Amino acid sequence: MLPRGVLSGVTTTVSGTEFAIRDAERSDLLAVFRIEKASFPQPWPFQAFERFLDAPGFLVAERGGTIVGYVVADSVPNHGRAIGHVKDFAVHPDHRGVGIGTSLLQRTLAELAMQGVHIVKLEVRETNDAAISLYRQLGFTHRRTVPRYYANGEDALIMVYEA
Repeated sequence: MLPRGVLSGVTTTVSGTEFAIRDAERSDLLAVFRIEKASFPQPWPFQAFERFLDAPGFLVAERGGTIVGYVVADSVPNHGRAIGHVKDFAVHPDHRGVGIGTSLLQRTLAELAMQGVHIVKLEVRETNDAAISLYRQLGFTHRRTVPRYYANGEDALIMVYEA
């Protein structure tokens, strides 16, 4: 990922909705955690977000002074080439469907590509049709299914993007 702040705070307008994507800050964590809890049946603990706070792949979308979405991503070496991983991603339910999630993921993919990372993976609940549709629109493909991946026994789809 790029050093923190390199592309931070660029204002974007999609479908008449103006928002900025920037690096997450400590003051954003409570809002991020609230979005996490509103989005997932088994949310990450607050401390997980604290651990990623200084990582360059922790971005937030801000609309009118309110955090409305976030993404946590990184890359790891894998047999001589880095592979990106979207670890967590959500948009507040009241702000979905206006392009914020698409923009957050496009920004993440672009930053990873600028670091030479051209393969990115993520896990998604097999029942999360809206997310699966978004990922497919961005070029992710289903590679495999991991049975009982989630704590409630639900399967995960492993989806991969190759630039």
